[in-house]
Amino acid sequence: MKRKKVKRNFIIIAVIYLVLGFLLAETVVKTSYELYTKSKEKKEFKEELAILKEKEDELKGQVSKLEDPDYIARYAREKYLYSRDGEIIIRIPD
Repeated sequence: MKRKKVKRNFIIIAVIYLVLGFLLAETVVKTSYELYTKSKEKKEFKEELAILKEKEDELKGQVSKLEDPDYIARYAREKYLYSRDGEIIIRIPD
């Protein structure tokens, strides 16, 4: 009778350890997957940040150019065909 009780207790403890082991393994796998996805997102965001910083630098360059009145005058003449007094504009196709 005592051997059956010991055997039953051993089986119960083994089942508990198996369940706890399974839960631990599931948690580790789930956490590892989340870390993988977060690191992938981080990499994508870093790439996007680099692109946006390049665009910001370009826009800052344009702003500094637009603060120059000579640049604005030249841009308006080229883009919108404005002319100075007495100036004739002839556009040559590319």
